[in-house]
Amino acid sequence: MIELHALTKRFGPFTAVDDLSLSVGRGEVLGFLGPNGAGKSTTMKMITGFLPPTSGRISVCGHDVATAPREAQATIGYLPEGAPLYPDMTPAGLLRCCGEARGLRGAALKSAVEGAIERTELGGVTAQRIETLSKGFKRRVGLAQAILHDPDVLVLDEPTDGLDPNQKAQVRSLIREMSGDKVIVLSTHILEEVEAVCSRATVMAEGRLRFDGTPAELRRRSRFFRSIELHLEGSPEGAQSALEGLEGVASVEALSASAFRVFPQDKRALLPQVTALASERGWSTEHVFVDPGRLDDVFRVLTREGAQEERSGTTFEQMSADKQEVSR
Repeated sequence: MIELHALTKRFGPFTAVDDLSLSVGRGEVLGFLGPNGAGKSTTMKMITGFLPPTSGRISVCGHDVATAPREAQATIGYLPEGAPLYPDMTPAGLLRCCGEARGLRGAALKSAVEGAIERTELGGVTAQRIETLSKGFKRRVGLAQAILHDPDVLVLDEPTDGLDPNQKAQVRSLIREMSGDKVIVLSTHILEEVEAVCSRATVMAEGRLRFDGTPAELRRRSRFFRSIELHLEGSPEGAQSALEGLEGVASVEALSASAFRVFPQDKRALLPQVTALASERGWSTEHVFVDPGRLDDVFRVLTREGAQEERSGTTFEQMSADKQEVSR
């Protein structure tokens, strides 16, 4: 459904997207992860024909975006970054305008507009001027125009940006509902969103693809995957050395005198051995937790790979802020 081959985009001396190749099939929800300035939005703009690539090839539903842009764009619903809209129009008027531009007329247009309004829960604001709407409602109007013509391909740039928790849940539910017979490509900074809606996750940094796999595979790359956090009553003597002596243990980190984190070798499961040791030694456990892996941990590692400057200790939020400043 979507084929990207050796896609590159340069703005003068700056390379925004660097030799990107991807293939996305029907039924997949592909999440683009990455800090600001990673190349996610630029890639989406090239897929939709909004920006021409410097080099490489893009095919959407069998149509080459460079040589058959109208045929490719007819299959795409696109929610751009920032949801640019006509502020003096109403949501209903904008959707009718977009539907007519898509070739819809009469009963088909009326049905498409009503369906998009219902699915994005815009019924209460259809007659208001868009400039009077909240950021969340504006985002939903943008999403409504993207799904209006029931496209085979949806390209959604930060679809839940500006939405409150209830609105985010509703949009995620809608994405899951539509995913069965479409290709959906979305970008997000929200790591939990990848697990909530995506069947496949990619991580980009500095214009290059750092990871392509399932959200579960992304978690497995965390250094915390299957590590065990063990809290004991009291401070049993020799607990750390006993844990370090277990087969399959790579290392043990003391969190306090009575709490330890046990890291496994080769991502193996260690819970049976740890609980057996506690029973054998007569330790009373207050808390045992097997870590499923941390997406923010993996994100930081992947987006730093190949970086010219290592910035140890940088948090996800700081990294995003830094990228925003660079992009400005």
